[in-house]
Amino acid sequence: MVDEDKNEMVVTPWEVKGRVDYERLIREFGTQPLTEELLQKVAKHTDGLHLQLRRKLFFSHRDLDTVLDLYEKGTKFVLYTGRGPSGPVHIGHLVPWIFTRHLQEKFDTRLYFQMTDDEKFVIDDELELEETRKFAYENALDLIALGFKPENTFIIYDVQDIDLLYDIALEVAKRVTYSTAKATFGFQESTNIGWVFWPAIQAVPCFIHAKLTGENVPALIPAAIDQDPYWRITRDVAAKLGYYKPAQIHCRFLPGLGVGGKMSASEPETSIFTVDPPNVVKRKIWNAFTGGRPTVEEQKKLGGDPSICSVFQYFYFLFEEDDKKLAERELRCRNGEILCGECKIELTERVNKFLSEHQKKREKARNIIDKFHIKR
Repeated sequence: MVDEDKNEMVVTPWEVKGRVDYERLIREFGTQPLTEELLQKVAKHTDGLHLQLRRKLFFSHRDLDTVLDLYEKGTKFVLYTGRGPSGPVHIGHLVPWIFTRHLQEKFDTRLYFQMTDDEKFVIDDELELEETRKFAYENALDLIALGFKPENTFIIYDVQDIDLLYDIALEVAKRVTYSTAKATFGFQESTNIGWVFWPAIQAVPCFIHAKLTGENVPALIPAAIDQDPYWRITRDVAAKLGYYKPAQIHCRFLPGLGVGGKMSASEPETSIFTVDPPNVVKRKIWNAFTGGRPTVEEQKKLGGDPSICSVFQYFYFLFEEDDKKLAERELRCRNGEILCGECKIELTERVNKFLSEHQKKREKARNIIDKFHIKR
């Protein structure tokens, strides 16, 4: 959905900007909200609700209930998500990956992770193919650093693994008309034909488990909702190919450190990358947009507004696991009992501590990355 007014929400697979209205996205994308009943059904299998479910960071789904019903009857599922490697990974990318690892551990299942180095090349005139392939390798290190294990995590690099993907992509492409693709993605006369064909390739990991193992099971895709259009057309052809429709669970976007909008690599000063050194993290957080008042006196008298504060959102999404402590921080902010500088100092410490450990694990991942490639 695109509005010419730059202040309006824009959510497509290639662009997200403006203040995102998630209830509107549910209506316009035709997805289902995550109900308390469905959350409790998940909790039954996961020893309680993960932070990202408790705080409604995942808010929408397609057929999650169906996948859980099948699971309870003995049909397992696999997980599928991915990354468009056009640059370094930022913390916003880690949000659904962390939840994916949680699901993988609790349901003891495989993950197929697609590195779409081909997509980024065909849609971005400024990127060379060798660059996107290099980014794919570097981004894979971040995935592995989160604790995924090679015995049940399979990273697919589209260019390198095209022989593994191409036959299924052709089966999908043959059943999707240009009219459907144009209506779904907004393709124009100037859109190159690589871009037009590419959605068929993104569909493949939904079905690849059957090809590799002979076991036909559904795929569950944890991802941000901007990627939903890909799965809509995939779901349309799944039954025709003899597969289950892929299910999805959609997450919100981690806001950037600026005013409104999601964290985006195209705005590096409002994004924290996993490779950022401590001094850069400190500078970015110190310059972040907050919900505080112009002066200390006003802050103490009138309080701040954590609902619009990018710093508070970081605590909410990732850096405060204790719900009670998070609620206390919010109340103290609204009551003027804490200043923005205090929150920024504390967030800087937490982010740098996390990144210090992550970067060490990321370097160690170079020694085992080949173990995550599909053997054939």
